[in-house]
Amino acid sequence: MQLKVAVQMDHVATINPRGDSTFAMMLEAQARGHQLLHYTPDTLALRGDVVSAVVQPITVTDAPKGEHFTLGESSRMDLSSQDVILMRQDPPFDMNYITLTHILERLHPKTLVVNPPAAVRNAPEKILVTDFPQLMPPTLVTRDRQMIHDFRKEHGNIIVKPLYGNGGAGVFFLQEGDHNLASLIELFEQNYREPFMIQKYLPDVRKGDKRIIIIDGEPVAGLNRIPAEGEAR
Repeated sequence: MQLKVAVQMDHVATINPRGDSTFAMMLEAQARGHQLLHYTPDTLALRGDVVSAVVQPITVTDAPKGEHFTLGESSRMDLSSQDVILMRQDPPFDMNYITLTHILERLHPKTLVVNPPAAVRNAPEKILVTDFPQLMPPTLVTRDRQMIHDFRKEHGNIIVKPLYGNGGAGVFFLQEGDHNLASLIELFEQNYREPFMIQKYLPDVRKGDKRIIIIDGEPVAGLNRIPAEGEAR
């Protein structure tokens, strides 16, 4: 059965086709005979009870960047005409991102939105992972300056990061002798309204950050992201 699949993502021209999981999904969907449409989140609209976006038919190719896609003519389309919507744009997980989940929720489940918008909205990954403290380094989520300083005294080398960033953006590594913690807290207070995350630094991060991809509860693939030389993220 051929499905009509619309992919909500950052523009396909900006991705790295060699390492992008959304692009891999599109290649596989196309190989299975499904019809693909591409649109960016900024074109999503809700008017009355109609959710629409400016879509373009897309053909994807396993080729180097710049040669990996062909787009057709653009038009605004009622997304309820699609069988599946893949919500695949990158974070940050901010109010814009949350608003998009509310709009797409108008379509789901009559049109299957993957992952379900409410589930995406209710599972910000840096908060969700605190359900498993036994699998984490010592972790603090707060804006309280004294708690942060006390945590640093207890654990020495620490990582400070925003809760809702992505791709290592805004992640700082402070060693025990550094004198920049107060300035860094001020910087975070100026740039983020929400609490931030502080963690004990684990040297084994140099060996990589393992990610497991699960579909319907079954592990299907894994990858190990190794920090670049001179980086802690």
